[in-house]
Amino acid sequence: MIPLTLEKIATIVGGKAYGDITQVITSAPVFDSRSAVNGSLFLALVGDNSDGHDFVSDAKAHGATGFLTTKEVKGDGVVVSDVLLAVRTLAAYVRKELPNLTVIGITGSSGKTTTKDLLASILSSRANCVSTKASFNNELGAPITLLECDADTKYCILEMGARHQGDIAALCKMAQPHVGVVLRVGTAHLGEFGSVEKIAQTKGELIESLNRDAIAVLGTYDPHTKAMKSLHAGRTIFFGEGSEDDVRAADIEMREARPHFDLVTPAGRDAVGMRLIGAHQISNALAAAAVCTALEIPIEVIASGLSTADLASKWRMQINEIEDLLIINDSYNANPESMNAALDSMLLFAQERGGASWAFLGQMHELGTESNALHASVAAHAHKLGIDHLVSIGTRAFAEGIPAQSSTTLHYCEDIPQALTLVSHFAQGDVVLVKASRSEHFETLSQGIEDLWKELRMKELSGEDKK
Repeated sequence: MIPLTLEKIATIVGGKAYGDITQVITSAPVFDSRSAVNGSLFLALVGDNSDGHDFVSDAKAHGATGFLTTKEVKGDGVVVSDVLLAVRTLAAYVRKELPNLTVIGITGSSGKTTTKDLLASILSSRANCVSTKASFNNELGAPITLLECDADTKYCILEMGARHQGDIAALCKMAQPHVGVVLRVGTAHLGEFGSVEKIAQTKGELIESLNRDAIAVLGTYDPHTKAMKSLHAGRTIFFGEGSEDDVRAADIEMREARPHFDLVTPAGRDAVGMRLIGAHQISNALAAAAVCTALEIPIEVIASGLSTADLASKWRMQINEIEDLLIINDSYNANPESMNAALDSMLLFAQERGGASWAFLGQMHELGTESNALHASVAAHAHKLGIDHLVSIGTRAFAEGIPAQSSTTLHYCEDIPQALTLVSHFAQGDVVLVKASRSEHFETLSQGIEDLWKELRMKELSGEDKK
């Protein structure tokens, strides 16, 4: 963050400074008192279950230099009527103070975090780059990410999520992106918006907010995203797998479930062999490549970066091989599109290893009235692929997509402990996928499977030794 005194911050956000108003803030704001460091500004946010003002003393103990509060507390700080609004106002000010900063905004129904990680991996090799941590992409995460930037920062990559129409437009007004990326429009958050058309309208706010000299980067995987070209008067770069796309993938092969392809851009053609798992990673890679193309980064640098990048964010197609059991932990989040992509990847591993495929699937949230039908569509895809076992945990909605004579065996479990009883049916060489919406906390299921499998294998080996 650029250095600012508490007095200056108060002026910027329309607040009142108190205590030692000459204290200088040099680090990005934090809302978790345990994350406070010397030079940071602690945000006393008030939520449904907690009040940040109760943690001011803890933040100070961890090193916080000042506080942004709605009432005066012991120490040095700034009082405002709305902490969240003040943070966004402060971020907008810092953005204007960094005219040489290149801001990239990314939105879409799926793939935002992986695309951000891939892009950050490439751009960080060129210059100082700040990007959204994990998928902290809301009205708080985006301004805090922007506030991490200083005069030495060349690139800032912002994931832009939305719960309501107007959310992305507000973030764009703050961030003023040079490049706006829409990956695809899908069914994630269908329950919030009511229709795919309204989701598209909300994602399109990013493109509509771009200045004429900014660049729109659009995927061609669905008609809604492609049509967003009409929202921008400036340059547009399309990415996809079609021969007419500006940035595309050619000669695609899957090797050990990892994509290999030729990256084709207006600058030429170069080979990419990704470390990431799944064919769905191709579209994320192309999106990152399209942004780099917009930023005039050489194609050989882009191809090399895509080939060497590993995911920085956890629980996304995370591969663990434990005693000849392959566990795919993709538990961070889920929607119908990402569920199907994960099943596709699991099948490739199962085919190569020759073992049984086990899909442990939980509920996908925020799908509205279409929820049951969309869960059933995922199960129908598993049936079509020939997945051996679909373990439905906490919801019976998947059952509707499995025909009576299916080769896919459907197991219903009330909860994670019941699902873990199935580990005793595993065999060496099997492949296990774990996936659900974030609030289902399926990372605990993945860890439980790993621990139980190790225990079972140790018992087997002990038995053999006794014999």
